[in-house]
Amino acid sequence: MEEEKKAEQPPQPNIFDELKDYAETRFTLAKYKTIEKSTSVAASLVTVVVIVFSLLLTFLFATFTLALYLGDVLGAAWKGFGIVALFYLLIALIVITAKKSIEKPIVNLLISKIFK
Repeated sequence: MEEEKKAEQPPQPNIFDELKDYAETRFTLAKYKTIEKSTSVAASLVTVVVIVFSLLLTFLFATFTLALYLGDVLGAAWKGFGIVALFYLLIALIVITAKKSIEKPIVNLLISKIFK
């Protein structure tokens, strides 16, 4: 009778096989999480690049328009372009002096995007 009970019970799985399956599952999960995170960051980066490129072109053409308008108002195109160039020089100097306070929020934004 005891032999029949032993024959009816399913064999106990080996603990090493279970640990191996668990480790493989954890590795696969980590791989999928990494793939999801990297594709999310890549997609976000592509959209940001497209937006920045579009805004840059818009800004460039607006700058030419402003320079030509100022040149027309002042009577010489070089004066309009000179004023716009001085304006950009002023902006560059402001950015250089405020570099630290501008960098920190950008770094924090990038870190939050990566670890989101």
